[in-house]
Amino acid sequence: MNKKLKFGLLVFPGITQLDMTGPLQVFAAVPGAEVHVLWKRIEPVSTDAIITLTPTMTLADCPQLDVICVPGGFGIDDLLGDDEVLDFLRRQAEGARFVTSVCTGALVLGAAGLLRGYRATTHWNALAALPMLGAEISHERVCIDRNRITGGGVTAGIDLGLTVVAELVGRSAAEAIQLWIEYNPAPPFQAGSPDTAPPELVASTRARLEERRKRRFERVADAAARMR
Repeated sequence: MNKKLKFGLLVFPGITQLDMTGPLQVFAAVPGAEVHVLWKRIEPVSTDAIITLTPTMTLADCPQLDVICVPGGFGIDDLLGDDEVLDFLRRQAEGARFVTSVCTGALVLGAAGLLRGYRATTHWNALAALPMLGAEISHERVCIDRNRITGGGVTAGIDLGLTVVAELVGRSAAEAIQLWIEYNPAPPFQAGSPDTAPPELVASTRARLEERRKRRFERVADAAARMR
């Protein structure tokens, strides 16, 4: 590579850490890559899984990135109306080679107006929110539409990372990283999707998430109204 590639991954309170750390592990393995973990301030950020993450750079100090990645998590609800974050994403999208997301991070891209007229995917429990933000639903694990690359829920972040690397520096480089991290999934159960999980499990999971889903869709509706 003649130019050092710059990757930036957003962190925020309430992030699902695997949404971010999956693609981060892939991006950091690109030879010579410059990888930034971004938030408003340099201070530990709480996740939904006990650990905290410390940003390496503020949004204000961030250079133009080749790849911007927005992870998901319950904390995205507050980002849907956060002008500082949404304006940052809009500015980065103007010069980025790829604008990407994992899981419900797609809704933040949508709230910034960056998925209008694009196909996109997200976590299965949030797919119905995408058209509210101008996007067309894709059921792919990783959806590529021009320079927008979106991933499904949580573990799809590794797939997204490898897909982005293949687009930037070639399939052989992505495959070398896949081998190095031994990404060779063989799940013990076929319960990772509503299409394969037992119906009673899908129903109980939907019921458990319903109150949170309702609040999120209210936030999405507010974001959609702001876009108009």
